[in-house]
Amino acid sequence: MRFFKDLSLSAFTAGFVAVLVGFTSSVAIVFQAAQAFGATPEMISSWMWALGLGMGLASALPSLWWRKPVMIAWSTPGAAVLAVAGAGYGMNEAVGAFIVCAVLMTLAGATGWFERVMNRIPMALASALLAGVLARFGLQAFVAAQTALPLVLLMLGTYLLGKRLLPRYAVPLTLLVAIVFVAARGELAWGAVHFSVAMPVFTMPVFTWQATVSLALPLFVVTMASQNLPGVAAIRAAGYDLPVSKLITISGLLTLVFAPFGAFALNLSAITAAICMGREAHEDPARRYTAAVSCGAIYVLIGLFGAAVTGLLTAFPKELVAAIAGLALLGTIGSGLATAVRDESHREAALITFLVTLSGVTLVGIGSAFWGVVAGAVALGIQQLGRKPFAGKDIAAACKIKLDNRAADEAAPSQSSNISAPTAGKTS
Repeated sequence: MRFFKDLSLSAFTAGFVAVLVGFTSSVAIVFQAAQAFGATPEMISSWMWALGLGMGLASALPSLWWRKPVMIAWSTPGAAVLAVAGAGYGMNEAVGAFIVCAVLMTLAGATGWFERVMNRIPMALASALLAGVLARFGLQAFVAAQTALPLVLLMLGTYLLGKRLLPRYAVPLTLLVAIVFVAARGELAWGAVHFSVAMPVFTMPVFTWQATVSLALPLFVVTMASQNLPGVAAIRAAGYDLPVSKLITISGLLTLVFAPFGAFALNLSAITAAICMGREAHEDPARRYTAAVSCGAIYVLIGLFGAAVTGLLTAFPKELVAAIAGLALLGTIGSGLATAVRDESHREAALITFLVTLSGVTLVGIGSAFWGVVAGAVALGIQQLGRKPFAGKDIAAACKIKLDNRAADEAAPSQSSNISAPTAGKTS
C-alpha cells in the first residue's frame, strides 16, 4: 500500500518516458539481431516476451524491496554486436551463447570484481561518463528541429513554462501537449497497433566454442563496458547507495532464466535510469522508486502483449521521442557536468572522459563509454604521477548520498545553527 501512497503523476510519467525512450530507440536493433539468427515471427515475439518480463521483473521487484529506483534494460550494444556477428549461426547456437554470457555476468556480480573496479573510478570521471552518455540524447532533442521544428519549439516552450509554473509536472505536461499536437496533425501511426498475446518459444541451446568466442564473449564485454559501467555511474550520480554486485548478479540470473526464450543480455540502465532517478521524477528521492516500478510494470505489459505494445510505442514520431528524452535529461546532464568540473585537480581528465564518451567512437567492438573512462583514467594518472594522494578525496567509493542537492541545501541552514565552527563544505 505504501507504493500507491508514494506514487505520483510525475513518477509514473517518468517511468512511461523511460520505456518510450529505451524501447523505441533500439527495438529495431533487437529485431535485426533476432533475424540474423533466422528467427521466425513467433521467435521474435518470444524475444519480446522474454526481454519484457526480464526487464520488468528485474526493475520492479528490487525497487519495491529496497525502495530505491533500480533500472534494468536490454543490452543495445550487445544487440548490435549480435546483428553483425550472427550470420552463420542458428538460433540454437545463439541461445547457447546467451547462456554463457549470462553465466559470466552472474560470476562478475557474485565475485564482486566489477564493483571493486567501479569503486576505483573517481566521482568526477563517473559523472563525466554519465554526462557524455546522456548528452547525445540532449543533442538529438534539438537536431530533431530540422525535421519537426513546430513540434520541437512547442515542446521546448511548454517545458520552460512548466519548469517556471509547475516544475514537478513539466515533463508530463510537455509529453501531453506533444501527443495532442501530433494526434491533431494525424502523425500518430495507429496502423502499427495490432492486438496479440506474445507466447514464449523455447529453444534448446547448443554450445560450441565458435559461438562462445564469436558471440558470447563479445556480448559479455560490450554489455559490461558499454552498459553496466555507465549504469553504475548513473546510480552514484543520483546519490543512491545500491548493492551493485547484487544487481549485476540479479541481471545475470534473469538472463540465464529467460535466455532459452530470447533474452540475450539484461544489464543496468544508464539513460532510462537517469530519467527515473532525476528530480523530474519526484522532488523526494525516497519516492523516486515508484518511477522504476512503473517502468517495470510497463515492461511486463510489453512482454505479455508484445505486438500490441510494440506497435503503440513505435506509433509516436521519432522527433517526439528524441525531444522528450532530451528535455527530461537536461537536469541530469547539467548535474553531471557540474560534478565533473567542480574539482580542479580532476577537471581536465573529466573533460577528456566526457568528450571521448560523447564522440561515440567504437574501437575493437567496444563503445565510447569504456574508452572514455580509459582515456580519463590515463590522463588523471599522468597528471597525478609522483604526487601524494589525499586520502578520501580522489576516490568516490560508493556515493552514499541520501538526499539530493536541493534537499541538502534546505537542510544546511538548520544544521549550521548546531555547529559552532564553519564547515569545509558538502561532501558526496
